[in-house]
Amino acid sequence: MKKRVPLLLSAAAACLLASCAPTLTGPVTGRIVNGQTGEEGTVSFTRGTLRPGYVNGSAGDNVVVRIGSLAYTGRTTIVNGGVVGPLPAGWGLSLGFGGGSRLGDEGALGWGTRLDTPAPGAAAVTSRTGNLIARTLGASPRTLTCTLTVDTAEHGIGDCTGSDGAKYALQF
Repeated sequence: MKKRVPLLLSAAAACLLASCAPTLTGPVTGRIVNGQTGEEGTVSFTRGTLRPGYVNGSAGDNVVVRIGSLAYTGRTTIVNGGVVGPLPAGWGLSLGFGGGSRLGDEGALGWGTRLDTPAPGAAAVTSRTGNLIARTLGASPRTLTCTLTVDTAEHGIGDCTGSDGAKYALQF
């Protein structure tokens, strides 16, 4: 039993150290498809750059888009939050007022209220919007501009337009 104690203590210490170590994760990846030709490419975002509050500043490019033989590099900007209201997400409040009258009759006035609550167990999904601007390198660079919608898990969709007028759909 005494020989097992150091082994158990070593295993416990290793588990403790492993739980404190930073988690290394790869990039957020997805695909981009040309709406006219169907040509498909890939997109790769640096993890963490699609979250609210991320400020790129002069940190450099955080996305790589590859379509055929072209490689675009650029930056994303995500706008924090969506529509802000007086109630939490999933709740709704309606107020209604009305009145009516006709000749020879007394008038009527009415009002009503309604409070809608989220379905039990339903989690409100928060999405944010943003954009992506990327370009190729070289003497005559091409550009790609995209409008993005991103959730809190850094998954999303987008619509892109190339400098040649080509339209693309983006999923990540």
